[in-house]
Amino acid sequence: MLDSLKIGLQYILPKHLISRFVGYLAAAEAGALTTGLIKLFIKQYHVNMAEALHPEPEHYRCFNEFFTRELKADARTICEGDDTLAIPVDGAVSQLGDIKHDSIFQAKGHDYSLTTLLGGKPDIAAPFKNGKFATIYLAPKDYHRIHMPVDGTLTDMIYVPGELFSVSPLTAQRVPGLFARNERVIAIFDTKIGKFAMVLVGATIVASIETVWAGTVTPPAGKNVQHWQYPLAGEHAVELKKGQEMGRFKLGSTIVACFEEGSLEFAALAEGDPTRLGELFATITK
Repeated sequence: MLDSLKIGLQYILPKHLISRFVGYLAAAEAGALTTGLIKLFIKQYHVNMAEALHPEPEHYRCFNEFFTRELKADARTICEGDDTLAIPVDGAVSQLGDIKHDSIFQAKGHDYSLTTLLGGKPDIAAPFKNGKFATIYLAPKDYHRIHMPVDGTLTDMIYVPGELFSVSPLTAQRVPGLFARNERVIAIFDTKIGKFAMVLVGATIVASIETVWAGTVTPPAGKNVQHWQYPLAGEHAVELKKGQEMGRFKLGSTIVACFEEGSLEFAALAEGDPTRLGELFATITK
């Protein structure tokens, strides 16, 4: 009964308004009040501040700075080897496996369209049909910067307006097409194993989605799909190395990574398994 109420409220509450208000508060520099909120959050969610570059709550001028905190240089190790991909985020596996033509598994009884996920653009989706996907959920306690699993050169960025449902495991089980209906930012890369898509999915109270090359992409929320294309060479090319930061969430969410058919085999990961940035994600087979 309580779970049904939680889901039902998400359909009727003004999620964008709530999220932007929370974003405003998270960006506020309120001195002792901000520090107190950060300390409460650390205690409530058991955040490991020992691995943060700045472990003292007083260091952060606003909650957003704390939430997107940088880690110490030795806090994570990126797996070595030219035939490996690194896990791109701290979090937990929601689902991973095969893309069945244009269909991605969300949860028992729920699939969603790859093409819809990637902005309704068939040409963008085509390389990933029958490929592989991994969906990773970032909990409040997690490190909220997203890193590259493999070297890549950016070719496209797509902003897709949408809902802001929660992306918690409960919501994934109850809301059809969740990741293909929420607001999201899609980055497409050329890599040595073909095309790679990193989808940053917005959610309730996710105040901002950023990339390292464009800064804040949302907010403000748009009303139309926007598509930017990038050169593969020259001074304006965006080339990122394996393990390098590519974006971040201000307040938590989910990423969906998509790969071409026959390009890789995932490591021994299953639904619910914790993920740690830099550990073995997959082995290249292409």
